[in-house]
Amino acid sequence: MNRHQGLEWVKVQAKLETNTEKLWSLNEMERTGGEPDVIGHDKKTAEYIFYDCSVESPKGRRSVCYDREALESRKEHKPENNAIDMAATMGIELLTEEQYRELQKLGNFDTKTSSWVKTPADIRKLGGAIFCDRRYETVFVYHNGAESYYAARGFRGSLKT
Repeated sequence: MNRHQGLEWVKVQAKLETNTEKLWSLNEMERTGGEPDVIGHDKKTAEYIFYDCSVESPKGRRSVCYDREALESRKEHKPENNAIDMAATMGIELLTEEQYRELQKLGNFDTKTSSWVKTPADIRKLGGAIFCDRRYETVFVYHNGAESYYAARGFRGSLKT
């Protein structure tokens, strides 16, 4: 309940029931291990905000490189997919670094895994991508080649409805 204090589930449910596309996206978040939860309400747009709240990076979204360009640049040992395309297919957005830090205020996430986050264009243009995790009670932001992938790195998403 600490993730959505002050929000009335009846209103969230009513909003979701009017938009089956968003319900489908939430189901995809759940199906891939994200454990989505409503974490806020944007009063300006009247949208409810959902984040992946699984303790570790969602299992069904790990071992992926950052984007299609990175995937296509690999000559061998290509991962099956990439974070940007998977998120788009699911109808969600990768968390930004700022959103990732907001999530970490709600609990301890990614203490054994890491998650790609939306990378600024200037970093991506140079071949890099950024990811985050939580170690030693601190949120860390790192960089890696966008083509890299690891069994313990996935991505977390957000959805507004």
